Amino acid sequence: MSLDVSLRAMRMHHVFAANVTHNLTEMADAAGIFKAIWHPEEIGIEKAADLIPILESGLAALKGNPEKFRKLNPSNGWGTYDDFVPWIERYLAACVENPDAEVQAHG
Repeated sequence: MSLDVSLRAMRMHHVFAANVTHNLTEMADAAGIFKAIWHPEEIGIEKAADLIPILESGLAALKGNPEKFRKLNPSNGWGTYDDFVPWIERYLAACVENPDAEVQAHG
């Protein structure tokens, strides 16, 4: 006869953490995702699952008309369309992989 012993602990850990420059707020607003990214609490976003449809829609808008959004690249070069699209793709993937994750935006 044998005995299996184990310890399990539930600990909060970050499943996604990334910075995005405020220089991209105009582009995000034009894509319909500004509040979802910078101020999710203001539109009732609590869980990653809440972000999925908004990020999908914004990403489709960005990819559907890249020239429109490239015109919104900041003149100082800090944050561009070509930086923002992959950032959103990573954020969206993390939301899909972790739909129950708590969303927090600081800064």
